Amino acid sequence: MDCVRSLEPRAKKSLGQNFLHDRNIAAKIVAALDIRPEDHILEIGPGSGALTRHILPLAPAFFAALEKDAYWAFRLKELTAQTGSDILLYPVLADAVSFAWERLQPPLAWKLIGNLPYNIASPLMWDVAHKATGCCRAVFMVQKEVAKRVAAVPGTGAYGALSVWIQSFVAAEYLFAVGPQVFSPRPKVDSAVLLFLRSGAQASFVPEILSWLLRVSFQQRRKQLQRILRGLEPRIGEVLESLKIPLASRPEELAPQQFHALSNVLGRAFLSIRENRA
Repeated sequence: MDCVRSLEPRAKKSLGQNFLHDRNIAAKIVAALDIRPEDHILEIGPGSGALTRHILPLAPAFFAALEKDAYWAFRLKELTAQTGSDILLYPVLADAVSFAWERLQPPLAWKLIGNLPYNIASPLMWDVAHKATGCCRAVFMVQKEVAKRVAAVPGTGAYGALSVWIQSFVAAEYLFAVGPQVFSPRPKVDSAVLLFLRSGAQASFVPEILSWLLRVSFQQRRKQLQRILRGLEPRIGEVLESLKIPLASRPEELAPQQFHALSNVLGRAFLSIRENRA
């Protein structure tokens, strides 16, 4: 009996639930998190417990699970009993999208893991990368195309605002693809597993300004940056030259560090726009 059917899952389309039922894939995902006895683990959307079953025997110092579906949140205690684990698993009935990720702060070293619903994966990873500064390592399974975007390098078609933003806070690595046949119900797309590692280095930019710049830039990603930003900074040509950014550059060609430097220079334009809207 597999790890989904044993708990009689009820997949809810409204929550984007697709339950993993392959024990080997589940074990591989958990292994990538590199759980140690001193770790504080938070699982996002455990559902029927495919990953949870492999985490419990590793006996982390603290283990909590964030679950929006009340049915599965209450079944987590039963799952702990089934595995015979002595570890206390703390179910948290909450929506990960609105969770206060700022609560995961140093000095505790948090590790996050989850099979993220396709419809919330991008905004959720956006928030976790930025706000959960105490998260030193994370492993997420998401839609394959989204995973490629997150880990994309400059100059590629998949590279965009999501790539720059997440790579501004963590090192993102594409680990492996997962086919739809290991889920119930079976999704229409492939999935992939991502690894996030936080270096601990201090950010050299203001996140709010960077977010604004990425939104403005990638809305017109096929245009040259000097044309996109001319209305915000009349001397944009001089600004780009001072940062050693070619005048003909398009947004998808800039590395995250170049966007950081550009956002610092354009901070005054951002503040002016914000004041005018207030």
